[in-house]
Amino acid sequence: MLKVANSVINASRITGVLPVANGGTNASTASITSFNNITGFTASGTTGTTSTNLVFATTPTLVGDVNLSTGNLVIGTDGKGIDFSATSHPAGMTSELLDDYEEGIFTPTIVGSTTSGTGTYSAQVGFYTKIGRQVTVYGRVAITNHTGTGNMLIGGLPYALNLDYATGSIVGTNLLVNATSYPIIFMAGLNSTTIIIEQVAIATGANASVPLDTSCDLLFSITYFAAS
Repeated sequence: MLKVANSVINASRITGVLPVANGGTNASTASITSFNNITGFTASGTTGTTSTNLVFATTPTLVGDVNLSTGNLVIGTDGKGIDFSATSHPAGMTSELLDDYEEGIFTPTIVGSTTSGTGTYSAQVGFYTKIGRQVTVYGRVAITNHTGTGNMLIGGLPYALNLDYATGSIVGTNLLVNATSYPIIFMAGLNSTTIIIEQVAIATGANASVPLDTSCDLLFSITYFAAS
């Protein structure tokens, strides 16, 4: 068994080349000799110095489970991640690489479609989770006054949308909706960080925008896809 950074690796289950930076710091001559006796592996550097590294190499293959007792699995290159290509998939599959995960906060805004304007905010908080290209945002935004004109938009999203629609729900007070309209839906422009709030007429199913009011309080949850 080979122990590296408080973790145990079974060297007999490693093929290929696995670099271990500073893995053999101050390694003794005996330990390096023992390590070199493992077929296919060598040590570099001088024994008993901080320059000694136990070198496996570049593309290892591990057989069996890998357990990290401490620390994280760190992806060191943008666009790389966990490859699920060994699993089955339907004909429409475009990617099996999970290359991003994020959690964070953002500041939602209310803007007008004709004139963006400036709002006076009594609440303005947003959270997001990004898994691959899928982004889910939720938060609250409330205004007591606004100088914008036109229809109401929610702005300040953490990632631009890659489609012209999104899904989600919204509840609020002082929304200027028609009595015969239900439900509220979300539309968006490509590469935009704003969401258009629209209402659907019960009788006809036609969409209509929600006019911007000078005072409202919105709670929302929206899921959409980013470009990458």
